[in-house]
Amino acid sequence: MLKIEDLNVYYGGIHALNSVSVDVNDGEIVTIIGANGAGKSTLLRTISGLVRARSGTVSFNGKDLGKMPPHEIVALGIAHAPEGRRVFSELTVAQNLRLGAFLRTDKEQMEQDLERVFRIFERLRERREQPAGTLSGGEQQMLCIGRALMSKPKLLLLDEPSMGLAPVLVQEIYKEIEEIRKYTTILLVEQNAYQALKTADRGYVLETGRIVMAAPCSELIRDPVIKKAYLGK
Repeated sequence: MLKIEDLNVYYGGIHALNSVSVDVNDGEIVTIIGANGAGKSTLLRTISGLVRARSGTVSFNGKDLGKMPPHEIVALGIAHAPEGRRVFSELTVAQNLRLGAFLRTDKEQMEQDLERVFRIFERLRERREQPAGTLSGGEQQMLCIGRALMSKPKLLLLDEPSMGLAPVLVQEIYKEIEEIRKYTTILLVEQNAYQALKTADRGYVLETGRIVMAAPCSELIRDPVIKKAYLGK
């Protein structure tokens, strides 16, 4: 579904992504783990068209995304839930969710998808008329993911969904990610390596802009180097 080949991205003189290659197949959860500053968010922003690569290719179902603007990439079926829970704080939960469907014209299906988001995230249903800025951090994270789902993506890019959340909320968010995988393919960027490797099918390890390891998550989670560097074991 997603094929990234030999991607090089620079911020000024900084080589943020160095010859990165990643594949995501239909129906998978694939995770990118790595330390803060490794280039994980830059990779997602490049897929979304928010950052331009100097060289290399990003293709989605055979279409080259390299020169497409972000709204056309969304229209193809890629949604991005960015890190930092960026919600429209003065708008209600329901209004935020409907904004996720701004490119859609299938009104009846949109209402069904809104109901599906409320089934996955019951707390959002309870707070549907509440301003998004009054939600807790965990609820804002749910809203950010729910809004991305409202575009009806074929591929969902999740950037640090557990960042800043209490452990009990991390468990809840990941339980909901398991539910979401029934509907869409997921590329997950995460510093919480244990949770990501426990949830995903395959994983890539990104260090200072380079992929240094790629394997099924069942292998990565047992690897002594990964255990020591990312799992604290």
